[in-house]
Amino acid sequence: MDRNDVTWRGYWAACPTPFKADESYDPDAHRALLNWYIEQGLHGVLINGTTGEWFSQTHDERKLVAETVIAHVDGRIPVVIGCTAYTAREAGELARHAAAAGADGVESTAPPYVKPFADEIVAYYEDLAAATALPLMVYNWVHGTAVDMDAELVLRLAEIDTIVALKDSTPNAEQFYETSRRVVGTLRVFGPYMSVRGYEELKAHGGDGFIGGGTVFGAPDPQFWEDYWAGDDDACRAHAERTDALFPRLWLPGGWAGKYGGYQSQLKAIMKLLGQPGGEPRRPRLPVDDPESLREIREVLVEFGLLQEHAAA
Repeated sequence: MDRNDVTWRGYWAACPTPFKADESYDPDAHRALLNWYIEQGLHGVLINGTTGEWFSQTHDERKLVAETVIAHVDGRIPVVIGCTAYTAREAGELARHAAAAGADGVESTAPPYVKPFADEIVAYYEDLAAATALPLMVYNWVHGTAVDMDAELVLRLAEIDTIVALKDSTPNAEQFYETSRRVVGTLRVFGPYMSVRGYEELKAHGGDGFIGGGTVFGAPDPQFWEDYWAGDDDACRAHAERTDALFPRLWLPGGWAGKYGGYQSQLKAIMKLLGQPGGEPRRPRLPVDDPESLREIREVLVEFGLLQEHAAA
């Protein structure tokens, strides 16, 4: 397999997993959120990734979430299931379940916590690839794994037959651009192309998409990619400038956390303000619910035209 064996591209949501106030899974809210994503024109969804709070779910819960999403989306857009685990044995079990449920692919970071060496990362992905014939997306998530996959390591991983895509969330922008240039002919590359600098790299060297924590803008995010494919430079640049202006107002550098709380917690607070069915975070994440933080977030959303001035508190 290589990048040509999948059609994955465009704006995907790293989909939050909605939980109720009692921390139980809310499948109805999840279905409503997926419907909204599809209505907004998103090109795919990643389930049970970092934004999906896989770390607070049991394996059985992760399987239920995967089944719920795959059945509801029903082929309307690609669904890739996150299978990150401490061992390839566990990840392989989740990957086999995803395949049986009808997923379009699976995704995994390197094993978290252990801080594996390069040879150990390669072995992990070889073992995971052996567990299922599904296309596999590598996820470089430095903040969750304490390792950063550079171009040399990604090129080694690209030699594994079923690895077809890279989601690169390194905080090192220059490293990302180097990796993208070197592997984009072999792998589908998802990364920070929707900034002004990223857009210039995209035009010059190619790229496939971006997988964001949900979507704050809604339809304009997938429209960026439609405009890129259509050659509308002005429209792409305008959205990139708007994105560059908004995100530092809400998120810490590197996109690993919100200015007002954990990434998932702040995203769900924003979604609630915007009327998106995101539900609540689950412990260890705590909700962003203090009035002053919500007031400041609301002011930013109003300033950028994402929320009406007199929206309810």
